[in-house]
Amino acid sequence: MNTTTPVDTKAWADLAHHAESWRNVHLRELMAGDPSRSAQFATHAPGLRYDYSRQRLGGMTVRLLARLAEQRGFREWRQALFSGQAVNDTEDRAAWHTELRSGNSKEVLQTLDRMRRLVPAIRKTYKRVVNLGTGGSDLGPRLLADALSDGRLDVRFAANIDPKDLERALEGAQPETTLFIVVSKTFTTQETMANAMAAKAWGGKHFYAVTANTKEAQGFGALEVLPMWDWVGGRFSVWSAVGLAAACAMGFERFEEFLAGGREIDAHFLDAEIEENVPALMALIGVWNTNFLGASTHVVLPYSNAVRLLPMYLQQLEMESNGKRTDREGREVGYATCPVVWGLEGTVSQHSFHQLLHQGTQVVPADFIDFGLSRELTANCLAQADALALGTHDTALPPHRRYPGNRPSSVLFFDGVNPRNLGRLIALYEHKVFTQGVVWNINSFDQWGVELGKQMAKDILKGAR
Repeated sequence: MNTTTPVDTKAWADLAHHAESWRNVHLRELMAGDPSRSAQFATHAPGLRYDYSRQRLGGMTVRLLARLAEQRGFREWRQALFSGQAVNDTEDRAAWHTELRSGNSKEVLQTLDRMRRLVPAIRKTYKRVVNLGTGGSDLGPRLLADALSDGRLDVRFAANIDPKDLERALEGAQPETTLFIVVSKTFTTQETMANAMAAKAWGGKHFYAVTANTKEAQGFGALEVLPMWDWVGGRFSVWSAVGLAAACAMGFERFEEFLAGGREIDAHFLDAEIEENVPALMALIGVWNTNFLGASTHVVLPYSNAVRLLPMYLQQLEMESNGKRTDREGREVGYATCPVVWGLEGTVSQHSFHQLLHQGTQVVPADFIDFGLSRELTANCLAQADALALGTHDTALPPHRRYPGNRPSSVLFFDGVNPRNLGRLIALYEHKVFTQGVVWNINSFDQWGVELGKQMAKDILKGAR
Protein backbone atom coordinates (compact mmCIF):
# COMPACT_ATOMS: atom_id res chain seq x y z
CA MET A 1 0.00 0.00 0.00
CA ASN A 2 1.04 3.59 -0.59
CA THR A 3 3.43 4.92 2.08
CA THR A 4 5.02 7.71 0.08
CA THR A 5 4.94 11.25 1.38
CA PRO A 6 1.83 13.24 0.38
CA VAL A 7 3.82 16.30 -0.62
CA ASP A 8 5.22 14.34 -3.57
CA THR A 9 1.78 13.84 -5.13
CA LYS A 10 0.67 16.03 -8.00
CA ALA A 11 -2.62 16.72 -6.22
CA TRP A 12 -0.78 18.19 -3.22
CA ALA A 13 1.14 20.56 -5.48
CA ASP A 14 -2.05 21.45 -7.34
CA LEU A 15 -3.84 22.17 -4.06
CA ALA A 16 -0.98 24.38 -2.86
CA HIS A 17 -1.22 26.39 -6.09
CA HIS A 18 -5.02 26.41 -5.92
CA ALA A 19 -4.95 27.73 -2.33
CA GLU A 20 -3.26 30.91 -3.51
CA SER A 21 -6.37 31.81 -5.48
CA TRP A 22 -8.42 31.66 -2.24
CA ARG A 23 -6.33 34.07 -0.20
CA ASN A 24 -8.50 37.08 -1.04
CA VAL A 25 -11.86 35.37 -1.55
CA HIS A 26 -14.50 36.12 1.10
CA LEU A 27 -17.34 33.78 2.01
CA ARG A 28 -19.67 36.80 2.07
CA GLU A 29 -19.31 37.28 -1.68
CA LEU A 30 -19.39 33.56 -2.40
CA MET A 31 -22.63 33.01 -0.54
CA ALA A 32 -24.31 36.15 -1.85
CA GLY A 33 -23.28 35.44 -5.43
CA ASP A 34 -24.43 31.82 -5.59
CA PRO A 35 -27.91 31.06 -4.22
CA SER A 36 -27.40 27.37 -5.00
CA ARG A 37 -24.24 27.12 -2.90
CA SER A 38 -26.00 25.63 0.14
CA ALA A 39 -27.37 22.82 -2.04
CA GLN A 40 -24.22 22.29 -4.11
CA PHE A 41 -21.90 21.96 -1.12
CA ALA A 42 -23.95 19.54 0.94
CA THR A 43 -24.42 15.79 0.95
CA HIS A 44 -26.20 13.08 2.92
CA ALA A 45 -25.46 9.88 4.79
CA PRO A 46 -28.00 7.68 6.62
CA GLY A 47 -29.89 9.86 9.08
CA LEU A 48 -27.86 13.04 8.56
CA ARG A 49 -27.07 15.96 6.28
CA TYR A 50 -23.62 17.50 5.97
CA ASP A 51 -23.54 21.16 4.88
CA TYR A 52 -20.08 22.49 4.07
CA SER A 53 -21.20 25.51 2.06
CA ARG A 54 -19.58 27.82 4.63
CA GLN A 55 -16.13 26.36 3.98
CA ARG A 56 -13.65 28.41 1.97
CA LEU A 57 -13.66 26.21 -1.09
CA GLY A 58 -15.25 25.63 -4.47
CA GLY A 59 -16.03 22.78 -6.80
CA MET A 60 -12.44 22.60 -8.05
CA THR A 61 -11.19 22.39 -4.46
CA VAL A 62 -13.38 19.36 -3.79
CA ARG A 63 -12.24 17.68 -7.02
CA LEU A 64 -8.57 18.26 -6.16
CA LEU A 65 -9.08 16.94 -2.63
CA ALA A 66 -10.76 13.82 -4.02
CA ARG A 67 -7.83 13.42 -6.40
CA LEU A 68 -5.43 13.71 -3.45
CA ALA A 69 -7.26 10.89 -1.65
CA GLU A 70 -7.04 8.71 -4.75
CA GLN A 71 -3.33 9.42 -5.19
CA ARG A 72 -2.75 8.53 -1.54
CA GLY A 73 -4.26 5.06 -2.11
CA PHE A 74 -7.43 5.77 -0.14
CA ARG A 75 -9.48 2.92 -1.63
CA GLU A 76 -6.77 0.32 -0.96
CA TRP A 77 -6.25 1.52 2.61
CA ARG A 78 -9.99 1.55 3.22
CA GLN A 79 -10.29 -2.03 2.05
CA ALA A 80 -7.38 -3.00 4.30
CA LEU A 81 -9.13 -1.41 7.28
CA PHE A 82 -12.39 -3.27 6.71
CA SER A 83 -10.75 -6.62 5.93
CA GLY A 84 -8.75 -6.70 9.14
CA GLN A 85 -5.28 -6.22 7.69
CA ALA A 86 -2.51 -4.95 9.96
CA VAL A 87 -2.95 -1.24 9.25
CA ASN A 88 -1.39 -0.55 12.68
CA ASP A 89 2.09 -1.29 11.39
CA THR A 90 4.16 -0.31 14.45
CA GLU A 91 2.36 -2.96 16.50
CA ASP A 92 1.61 -5.31 13.57
CA ARG A 93 -2.10 -5.28 14.39
CA ALA A 94 -5.39 -4.72 12.67
CA ALA A 95 -7.61 -1.78 13.62
CA TRP A 96 -10.83 -3.65 13.16
CA HIS A 97 -13.34 -1.61 15.12
CA THR A 98 -15.80 -1.93 12.24
CA GLU A 99 -15.95 -5.65 12.99
CA LEU A 100 -17.38 -4.85 16.42
CA ARG A 101 -20.60 -3.69 14.78
CA SER A 102 -20.62 -5.69 11.53
CA GLY A 103 -22.45 -8.76 12.84
CA ASN A 104 -19.94 -11.03 11.08
CA SER A 105 -17.57 -12.07 13.87
CA LYS A 106 -18.44 -15.15 15.91
CA GLU A 107 -16.42 -14.06 18.93
CA VAL A 108 -17.94 -10.59 18.87
CA LEU A 109 -21.46 -12.01 18.60
CA GLN A 110 -20.76 -14.34 21.51
CA THR A 111 -19.66 -11.40 23.64
CA LEU A 112 -22.73 -9.39 22.65
CA ASP A 113 -24.90 -12.37 23.63
CA ARG A 114 -23.25 -12.37 27.06
CA MET A 115 -23.88 -8.65 27.39
CA ARG A 116 -27.49 -9.19 26.32
CA ARG A 117 -27.94 -11.56 29.27
CA LEU A 118 -25.86 -9.60 31.78
CA VAL A 119 -27.25 -6.10 31.26
CA PRO A 120 -30.86 -6.80 32.36
CA ALA A 121 -29.58 -8.70 35.39
CA ILE A 122 -27.28 -5.84 36.35
CA ARG A 123 -30.06 -3.27 35.94
CA LYS A 124 -32.30 -5.39 38.19
CA THR A 125 -29.74 -6.28 40.86
CA TYR A 126 -27.66 -3.12 41.44
CA LYS A 127 -28.39 0.49 42.24
CA ARG A 128 -25.00 1.86 41.19
CA VAL A 129 -22.51 0.84 38.49
CA VAL A 130 -19.06 2.42 38.56
CA ASN A 131 -16.85 2.10 35.48
CA LEU A 132 -13.14 2.06 36.35
CA GLY A 133 -11.10 2.77 33.24
CA THR A 134 -9.18 5.59 31.62
CA GLY A 135 -8.63 6.93 28.12
CA GLY A 136 -10.50 4.83 25.61
CA SER A 137 -11.87 2.67 28.43
CA ASP A 138 -13.61 5.72 29.88
CA LEU A 139 -14.36 8.49 27.38
CA GLY A 140 -16.59 6.58 24.96
CA PRO A 141 -18.76 4.79 27.55
CA ARG A 142 -18.95 8.01 29.59
CA LEU A 143 -20.21 9.94 26.54
CA LEU A 144 -22.87 7.34 25.75
CA ALA A 145 -24.07 6.99 29.34
CA ASP A 146 -24.27 10.76 29.79
CA ALA A 147 -26.18 11.21 26.54
CA LEU A 148 -28.48 8.20 26.55
CA SER A 149 -29.11 6.98 30.12
CA ASP A 150 -32.77 6.14 30.72
CA GLY A 151 -32.41 6.92 34.44
CA ARG A 152 -33.16 3.41 35.71
CA LEU A 153 -29.62 2.81 36.96
CA ASP A 154 -27.06 5.21 38.39
CA VAL A 155 -23.93 4.73 36.24
CA ARG A 156 -20.80 6.69 37.11
CA PHE A 157 -17.18 6.80 36.02
CA ALA A 158 -13.79 7.16 37.70
CA ALA A 159 -10.73 7.62 35.48
CA ASN A 160 -8.34 9.83 37.45
CA ILE A 161 -5.75 8.50 39.87
CA ASP A 162 -6.72 11.43 42.12
CA PRO A 163 -8.85 9.78 44.88
CA LYS A 164 -11.42 12.57 44.59
CA ASP A 165 -12.62 11.13 41.28
CA LEU A 166 -13.56 7.78 42.81
CA GLU A 167 -14.92 9.53 45.88
CA ARG A 168 -17.38 11.44 43.70
CA ALA A 169 -18.36 8.29 41.81
CA LEU A 170 -19.16 6.53 45.10
CA GLU A 171 -21.03 9.36 46.76
CA GLY A 172 -24.20 7.93 48.33
CA ALA A 173 -23.47 4.36 47.19
CA GLN A 174 -23.51 1.19 49.29
CA PRO A 175 -21.07 -1.72 48.73
CA GLU A 176 -23.85 -4.35 48.65
CA THR A 177 -25.64 -2.65 45.74
CA THR A 178 -22.66 -1.33 43.77
CA LEU A 179 -21.06 -3.09 40.80
CA PHE A 180 -17.59 -2.08 39.62
CA ILE A 181 -16.62 -2.69 36.00
CA VAL A 182 -12.82 -2.66 35.68
CA VAL A 183 -11.86 -1.94 32.07
CA SER A 184 -8.21 -2.39 31.14
CA LYS A 185 -6.77 -4.37 28.26
CA THR A 186 -3.68 -5.40 30.25
CA PHE A 187 -5.31 -5.22 33.70
CA THR A 188 -2.20 -3.29 34.76
CA THR A 189 -3.13 0.31 33.85
CA GLN A 190 -1.86 2.39 36.78
CA GLU A 191 -4.86 4.69 37.24
CA THR A 192 -7.43 1.94 36.72
CA MET A 193 -5.84 -0.56 39.06
CA ALA A 194 -5.25 2.06 41.74
CA ASN A 195 -8.97 2.87 41.62
CA ALA A 196 -9.88 -0.84 41.61
CA MET A 197 -7.81 -1.42 44.76
CA ALA A 198 -9.34 1.67 46.37
CA ALA A 199 -12.81 0.33 45.50
CA LYS A 200 -11.96 -2.90 47.32
CA ALA A 201 -10.70 -0.95 50.32
CA TRP A 202 -13.99 0.99 50.33
CA GLY A 203 -15.77 -2.34 50.72
CA GLY A 204 -16.59 -3.15 47.12
CA LYS A 205 -17.72 -6.76 46.78
CA HIS A 206 -18.91 -7.02 43.17
CA PHE A 207 -16.47 -6.66 40.29
CA TYR A 208 -16.71 -7.40 36.57
CA ALA A 209 -13.73 -7.00 34.23
CA VAL A 210 -13.30 -6.18 30.57
CA THR A 211 -9.77 -7.18 29.63
CA ALA A 212 -7.46 -9.34 27.56
CA ASN A 213 -5.76 -10.55 30.76
CA THR A 214 -8.36 -13.03 31.99
CA LYS A 215 -6.03 -14.72 34.50
CA GLU A 216 -5.14 -11.47 36.26
CA ALA A 217 -8.77 -10.36 36.35
CA GLN A 218 -9.92 -13.65 37.86
CA GLY A 219 -7.14 -13.45 40.42
CA PHE A 220 -8.38 -10.00 41.36
CA GLY A 221 -11.79 -11.48 42.05
CA ALA A 222 -13.82 -10.50 39.00
CA LEU A 223 -17.13 -12.37 38.90
CA GLU A 224 -17.39 -11.99 35.12
CA VAL A 225 -14.60 -11.37 32.61
CA LEU A 226 -15.50 -10.09 29.15
CA PRO A 227 -12.90 -9.91 26.40
CA MET A 228 -10.93 -7.13 24.76
CA TRP A 229 -9.02 -7.88 21.58
CA ASP A 230 -5.64 -6.61 20.44
CA TRP A 231 -7.09 -5.82 17.01
CA VAL A 232 -9.10 -2.92 18.47
CA GLY A 233 -7.52 0.21 19.90
CA GLY A 234 -8.96 1.54 23.14
CA ARG A 235 -10.30 4.78 21.69
CA PHE A 236 -12.17 2.79 19.02
CA SER A 237 -13.58 0.19 21.42
CA VAL A 238 -16.83 1.67 22.77
CA TRP A 239 -18.73 -0.69 20.44
CA SER A 240 -17.48 -3.73 22.38
CA ALA A 241 -17.75 -4.92 25.98
CA VAL A 242 -15.84 -1.74 26.82
CA GLY A 243 -19.27 -0.15 26.42
CA LEU A 244 -20.84 -2.42 29.08
CA ALA A 245 -21.39 0.42 31.56
CA ALA A 246 -23.05 2.48 28.83
CA ALA A 247 -25.26 -0.48 27.89
CA CYS A 248 -26.26 -0.74 31.55
CA ALA A 249 -27.19 2.95 31.55
CA MET A 250 -29.23 2.87 28.34
CA GLY A 251 -30.46 -0.72 28.13
CA PHE A 252 -29.11 -3.35 25.78
CA GLU A 253 -31.70 -2.91 23.03
CA ARG A 254 -30.68 0.73 22.75
CA PHE A 255 -27.02 -0.29 22.73
CA GLU A 256 -27.81 -2.49 19.71
CA GLU A 257 -29.38 0.56 18.04
CA PHE A 258 -26.09 2.39 18.66
CA LEU A 259 -24.22 -0.43 16.90
CA ALA A 260 -26.67 -0.27 14.01
CA GLY A 261 -26.02 3.44 13.53
CA GLY A 262 -22.29 2.84 13.28
CA ARG A 263 -22.90 -0.01 10.83
CA GLU A 264 -24.91 2.31 8.57
CA ILE A 265 -22.04 4.78 8.37
CA ASP A 266 -19.60 1.95 7.66
CA ALA A 267 -21.67 0.99 4.63
CA HIS A 268 -21.85 4.62 3.47
CA PHE A 269 -18.08 5.06 3.93
CA LEU A 270 -17.41 1.92 1.91
CA ASP A 271 -19.83 2.60 -0.93
CA ALA A 272 -20.15 6.36 -1.48
CA GLU A 273 -17.91 8.12 -3.98
CA ILE A 274 -15.42 10.43 -2.32
CA GLU A 275 -17.19 13.65 -3.31
CA GLU A 276 -20.44 12.35 -1.72
CA ASN A 277 -18.79 10.51 1.19
CA VAL A 278 -19.46 12.42 4.40
CA PRO A 279 -16.58 11.18 6.61
CA ALA A 280 -14.13 11.36 3.70
CA LEU A 281 -15.23 14.93 2.93
CA MET A 282 -14.94 15.89 6.60
CA ALA A 283 -11.38 14.57 6.55
CA LEU A 284 -10.36 16.18 3.28
CA ILE A 285 -11.83 19.56 4.20
CA GLY A 286 -9.84 19.30 7.43
CA VAL A 287 -6.69 18.66 5.37
CA TRP A 288 -7.54 21.69 3.21
CA ASN A 289 -7.92 23.94 6.25
CA THR A 290 -4.87 22.56 8.06
CA ASN A 291 -2.33 22.10 5.30
CA PHE A 292 -3.34 24.68 2.71
CA LEU A 293 -5.15 27.46 4.59
CA GLY A 294 -2.95 27.32 7.71
CA ALA A 295 -5.43 26.50 10.47
CA SER A 296 -3.80 24.91 13.51
CA THR A 297 -6.88 24.28 15.63
CA HIS A 298 -10.43 22.97 15.14
CA VAL A 299 -13.50 23.45 17.32
CA VAL A 300 -16.49 21.09 17.69
CA LEU A 301 -19.80 22.58 18.87
CA PRO A 302 -22.68 20.15 19.54
CA TYR A 303 -25.95 22.01 20.15
CA SER A 304 -27.19 19.53 22.73
CA ASN A 305 -26.58 19.27 26.44
CA ALA A 306 -26.95 15.48 26.17
CA VAL A 307 -23.93 15.34 23.86
CA ARG A 308 -21.86 17.79 25.90
CA LEU A 309 -19.00 15.28 26.31
CA LEU A 310 -18.46 14.81 22.57
CA PRO A 311 -15.61 17.36 22.31
CA MET A 312 -13.73 15.63 25.14
CA TYR A 313 -14.23 12.26 23.43
CA LEU A 314 -13.03 13.64 20.08
CA GLN A 315 -9.94 15.18 21.65
CA GLN A 316 -8.64 11.69 22.30
CA LEU A 317 -10.00 10.13 19.12
CA GLU A 318 -8.37 12.72 16.87
CA MET A 319 -5.28 13.92 18.70
CA GLU A 320 -4.12 10.57 20.05
CA SER A 321 -4.68 9.06 16.62
CA ASN A 322 -3.19 11.70 14.35
CA GLY A 323 -0.99 13.80 16.61
CA LYS A 324 2.10 12.30 14.97
CA ARG A 325 5.36 13.73 13.64
CA THR A 326 6.77 10.66 11.85
CA ASP A 327 5.19 8.87 8.91
CA ARG A 328 4.75 5.18 8.16
CA GLU A 329 8.33 4.97 6.84
CA GLY A 330 9.79 6.57 9.99
CA ARG A 331 10.45 9.91 8.31
CA GLU A 332 9.82 13.12 10.20
CA VAL A 333 6.98 14.87 8.41
CA GLY A 334 7.46 18.31 6.92
CA TYR A 335 3.79 19.24 7.02
CA ALA A 336 1.10 19.74 9.65
CA THR A 337 -0.87 16.73 10.89
CA CYS A 338 -3.69 16.81 13.45
CA PRO A 339 -4.86 20.26 14.57
CA VAL A 340 -5.68 20.93 18.20
CA VAL A 341 -9.27 19.73 18.71
CA TRP A 342 -11.47 21.31 21.36
CA GLY A 343 -15.02 22.48 21.96
CA LEU A 344 -18.04 22.79 24.20
CA GLU A 345 -21.78 22.43 23.96
CA GLY A 346 -23.74 25.25 22.37
CA THR A 347 -25.14 27.63 23.52
CA VAL A 348 -22.85 27.56 26.55
CA SER A 349 -19.85 27.96 24.27
CA GLN A 350 -21.26 31.21 22.87
CA HIS A 351 -20.77 32.81 26.29
CA SER A 352 -17.32 31.31 26.72
CA PHE A 353 -14.96 31.46 23.74
CA HIS A 354 -16.96 32.56 20.68
CA GLN A 355 -15.44 36.01 21.16
CA LEU A 356 -12.17 34.51 19.92
CA LEU A 357 -13.89 32.60 17.12
CA HIS A 358 -15.49 35.77 15.76
CA GLN A 359 -12.91 38.48 16.44
CA GLY A 360 -9.69 36.76 17.47
CA THR A 361 -6.49 36.93 15.45
CA GLN A 362 -6.51 33.24 14.56
CA VAL A 363 -9.01 31.52 12.28
CA VAL A 364 -10.55 28.42 13.86
CA PRO A 365 -12.56 26.12 11.54
CA ALA A 366 -15.65 24.75 13.25
CA ASP A 367 -17.99 21.78 13.19
CA PHE A 368 -21.49 22.75 14.29
CA ILE A 369 -23.76 19.80 15.13
CA ASP A 370 -27.51 20.42 15.22
CA PHE A 371 -29.89 17.74 16.48
CA GLY A 372 -33.12 19.62 15.78
CA LEU A 373 -34.01 19.66 19.48
CA SER A 374 -35.65 23.09 19.51
CA ARG A 375 -36.12 26.12 17.31
CA GLU A 376 -33.98 28.14 19.71
CA LEU A 377 -31.02 25.76 19.55
CA THR A 378 -31.16 25.46 15.77
CA ALA A 379 -31.48 29.23 15.36
CA ASN A 380 -28.42 29.82 17.55
CA CYS A 381 -26.44 27.12 15.76
CA LEU A 382 -27.12 28.52 12.29
CA ALA A 383 -26.71 32.12 13.43
CA GLN A 384 -23.24 31.39 14.78
CA ALA A 385 -22.23 29.60 11.58
CA ASP A 386 -23.51 32.48 9.44
CA ALA A 387 -21.90 35.13 11.63
CA LEU A 388 -18.54 33.37 11.36
CA ALA A 389 -18.87 33.17 7.59
CA LEU A 390 -20.37 36.54 6.78
CA GLY A 391 -19.20 38.87 9.53
CA THR A 392 -20.20 42.49 9.06
CA HIS A 393 -18.69 45.07 6.73
CA ASP A 394 -20.66 48.04 8.04
CA THR A 395 -18.05 50.80 8.13
CA ALA A 396 -20.37 52.94 10.23
CA LEU A 397 -19.67 50.64 13.15
CA PRO A 398 -16.69 51.32 15.41
CA PRO A 399 -13.80 48.87 14.92
CA HIS A 400 -14.55 46.92 18.08
CA ARG A 401 -18.00 46.06 16.75
CA ARG A 402 -16.88 44.79 13.36
CA TYR A 403 -16.62 41.11 12.52
CA PRO A 404 -14.17 40.06 9.80
CA GLY A 405 -16.11 36.93 8.88
CA ASN A 406 -14.62 34.54 6.30
CA ARG A 407 -14.22 31.95 9.05
CA PRO A 408 -15.04 28.45 7.80
CA SER A 409 -17.43 25.96 9.33
CA SER A 410 -19.54 22.94 8.48
CA VAL A 411 -22.89 21.91 9.93
CA LEU A 412 -24.01 18.34 10.62
CA PHE A 413 -27.77 17.96 10.92
CA PHE A 414 -29.37 15.05 12.81
CA ASP A 415 -32.98 14.45 13.76
CA GLY A 416 -32.72 14.03 17.52
CA VAL A 417 -30.36 12.60 20.10
CA ASN A 418 -30.88 8.84 20.12
CA PRO A 419 -28.69 5.71 20.11
CA ARG A 420 -28.69 5.28 16.33
CA ASN A 421 -27.65 8.89 15.74
CA LEU A 422 -24.88 8.65 18.35
CA GLY A 423 -23.61 5.56 16.54
CA ARG A 424 -23.69 7.42 13.25
CA LEU A 425 -21.92 10.43 14.74
CA ILE A 426 -19.07 8.54 16.37
CA ALA A 427 -18.50 6.37 13.29
CA LEU A 428 -18.30 9.51 11.13
CA TYR A 429 -15.44 10.86 13.19
CA GLU A 430 -13.68 7.48 13.35
CA HIS A 431 -13.60 7.32 9.55
CA LYS A 432 -12.59 10.98 9.33
CA VAL A 433 -9.55 10.17 11.50
CA PHE A 434 -8.65 7.16 9.37
CA THR A 435 -8.93 9.10 6.10
CA GLN A 436 -6.71 11.89 7.36
CA GLY A 437 -4.16 9.31 8.49
CA VAL A 438 -4.11 7.93 4.93
CA VAL A 439 -3.59 11.39 3.45
CA TRP A 440 -0.84 12.29 5.92
CA ASN A 441 0.79 8.82 5.68
CA ILE A 442 0.70 8.32 9.44
CA ASN A 443 -0.42 5.41 11.59
CA SER A 444 -3.63 6.54 13.29
CA PHE A 445 -3.80 3.47 15.52
CA ASP A 446 -0.79 3.59 17.83
CA GLN A 447 -0.06 6.05 20.65
CA TRP A 448 3.60 5.80 21.53
CA GLY A 449 3.60 9.45 22.56
CA VAL A 450 1.87 8.60 25.84
CA GLU A 451 4.43 6.01 26.92
CA LEU A 452 7.45 8.14 27.89
CA GLY A 453 5.67 10.14 30.57
CA LYS A 454 4.10 6.99 32.01
CA GLN A 455 7.49 5.30 32.31
CA MET A 456 9.09 8.39 33.82
CA ALA A 457 6.31 8.57 36.41
CA LYS A 458 7.01 4.95 37.34
CA ASP A 459 10.72 5.74 37.67
CA ILE A 460 9.98 8.74 39.89
CA LEU A 461 7.73 6.63 42.12
CA LYS A 462 10.38 3.91 42.38
CA GLY A 463 12.98 6.50 43.36
CA ALA A 464 10.67 7.94 46.02
CA ARG A 465 10.32 4.63 47.82
